[in-house]
Amino acid sequence: MAIKTYEEMNELGLDILKEIGTIGGGNAATALSSMLSSQVQMAVPSVKILDYNEALAILGDPEELVAAIFVEMAGEVSGIMLFVLTKEVSDEILFRMLGKTESDLLAMEEIDSSVLIEIGNIVISSYITAMSSLTGVNVELSVPQLAINMLGGIMSVPIAMMGQHSDKIMMITGDFKIDGKALDSTMLLLPDVESLNVLMKKLGVE
Repeated sequence: MAIKTYEEMNELGLDILKEIGTIGGGNAATALSSMLSSQVQMAVPSVKILDYNEALAILGDPEELVAAIFVEMAGEVSGIMLFVLTKEVSDEILFRMLGKTESDLLAMEEIDSSVLIEIGNIVISSYITAMSSLTGVNVELSVPQLAINMLGGIMSVPIAMMGQHSDKIMMITGDFKIDGKALDSTMLLLPDVESLNVLMKKLGVE
């Protein structure tokens, strides 16, 4: 029977999404290790279905300035993906890629923005590749866009775009380490409900 909201997903469905996150995170770690010339490890992710306030409470201070890479999904799966980078993560990436000791998110140079977009694109594409390999679905991604805003403002984007499908959001969280240094990362994977049914059907989950 088809589900009508995120909340109707059973434990098996969530486990499958966790497996997508695990494979996607592993793929991303391999790609980032090469790009950053560093050892990158991704922890086993957790998958949570939360309302807006719960998600914000986990992510941190709503007024914290963050960077986020945003893409839209189309094809057999529709929806959005959002990869959120704290300033600590952005600083670490820009230091390793460009040698910058500290960045100003509100006054980044074009090359800084390009690096963060490329990192986000690699991570998001790794998750999509994992999804496609597990389910056989064809997913097309829009050109990634970078947004700099307070965390509360960033989180309002998926709520506004996906609110017609659910008042909940799906969040994949997991720490990753660069040369042993632990850094937080958050991926918001938000297929619409119809797409969730497609994914579950492909995997034989009722």
